[in-house]
Amino acid sequence: MITVQNTINASVDRVWEIWTIPKHIQNWNYAYDNWHTPYAENDLKVGGKFKYTMATKDKSMQFDFEGLYTKVEKYSIIEYKLTDGRTGSVHFENNGDQVKITEVFEPEAGNPESMQKEWCQNVIDHFKAYVESL
Repeated sequence: MITVQNTINASVDRVWEIWTIPKHIQNWNYAYDNWHTPYAENDLKVGGKFKYTMATKDKSMQFDFEGLYTKVEKYSIIEYKLTDGRTGSVHFENNGDQVKITEVFEPEAGNPESMQKEWCQNVIDHFKAYVESL
């Protein structure tokens, strides 16, 4: 399992909203400045689907991050199963004016775990920067 985390200086309701609403997801869901998320859909409920298209800005590479939600507890935890069968979870730890986000997920076989961890840590770091800039 791979674990990434960060502490966001915002209320848990604000963090939850920005993590889950597609128009916000498109603004923070990228690992490197030459990537972006041109498409995001999110049906946040057990059995609901999510799909984020991540692509290089020059359109040379892209992939879809998609799956189904298996557990959703508002302001607390989101668990999911990706279309390739891997599972993951995002935990929201409310500390008043701060929220600690911890994401844990199964790595995929095609890329080194260190690269996957760096990618996801960068995404969560961009999330923090985006939330705190609003």
